Amino acid sequence: MKVLVAPDSFKGSLSAMEAAQAIKEAIEEVEQHAEIVLLPAADGGEGTMATMVEATEGRLVSHSVEDPLGRKVAASYGVLGDESTCVVEIAEASGLMRLEYEERDPYRASSYGTGELIRHALDAGFRNFIIGLGGSATNDAGAGMLEALGMKLLGENGESLPRGGGSLSKLAWIDDSGFDRRIKESRFVIASDVENPLVGANGASAVFGPQKGAPPEAVGKLDANLRNFADVVERQIGIALHDRKGAGAAGGAGGAMQAFFSGQMQRGIDVVLDAILFHQHVGTVDFIVTGEGKTDSQTLSGKTPLGIAEAAQKAGKPVILISGMVDRESLPLLGPYFTEIHSVVGEGVTAEQSIAEPYRQLKLKTKKVMAAYLKN
Repeated sequence: MKVLVAPDSFKGSLSAMEAAQAIKEAIEEVEQHAEIVLLPAADGGEGTMATMVEATEGRLVSHSVEDPLGRKVAASYGVLGDESTCVVEIAEASGLMRLEYEERDPYRASSYGTGELIRHALDAGFRNFIIGLGGSATNDAGAGMLEALGMKLLGENGESLPRGGGSLSKLAWIDDSGFDRRIKESRFVIASDVENPLVGANGASAVFGPQKGAPPEAVGKLDANLRNFADVVERQIGIALHDRKGAGAAGGAGGAMQAFFSGQMQRGIDVVLDAILFHQHVGTVDFIVTGEGKTDSQTLSGKTPLGIAEAAQKAGKPVILISGMVDRESLPLLGPYFTEIHSVVGEGVTAEQSIAEPYRQLKLKTKKVMAAYLKN
């Protein structure tokens, strides 16, 4: 019997690899002769870089960069096991995780540090990039990232603008004469599960601004600033980002990537599965086990278990979902995608227990599920 174990992280409790190890141990205790392939996965959000590096036996490269507020921090990018593909996660240098709650400020927060990581990777010789756009603290349309790579964002009088989304209202011209020429030599794949446009009711500011610290009265101003950025870009290079699918990802960095990096937007889980060679393994196994912290209707918007299930269905393989929690009201929607659906929470296990001892509880649940599945 050969089993492919491919969970996402159980957010706040277990990394994807930790979850995979717990599931593996449980299967081995039920069927000691099982051959188990571990391929922890992710969907483009926070943790994607670490998961891909682990799954491909790659490595991390650390570099001193600016955090969203300009303070020097040590941040990393990943080099996959092929030693040619570089993974840069915007959250690593420019993410909410870098700030205390009271420090969140989309007027000031900049993506400059992400640009510094890309520049360092270019200096190291990399030309094949995967950019993960989840978890940013910014609403600057990727302007800081562009600046770190040699662009100048200028006001009406030719003055350089302060960093952050608050100054984009004064943007009159983008001078790309110093933009790093190696960008054109490189390939950029943008991993994101966000399809929001840059501006408007479903844009970056309206949808994601509040979680980045924007009070209600600031959302309209930030949206107008992004609109001005889009106007300038369209006027200069003829690319309209305003309503472009995915341009609103990472505070508008998705738009900058599409306009200036010729980046190809792809569903995050698809990028990850390709990078970890998932499709080469799925046809060789008897069944697949996946999971995540909480499964509900949002899982169907492109989260890791959905991508795993779609790949399994194409290969004609059963797929078992074991998540920390499962929203019962979403079961009719989830049912067609999975052979079985199970929740750690329930049957005497409380949410508090699951959070307090996540590894043990996931392992116990998996043993019960596997014992019943293999018996049948």
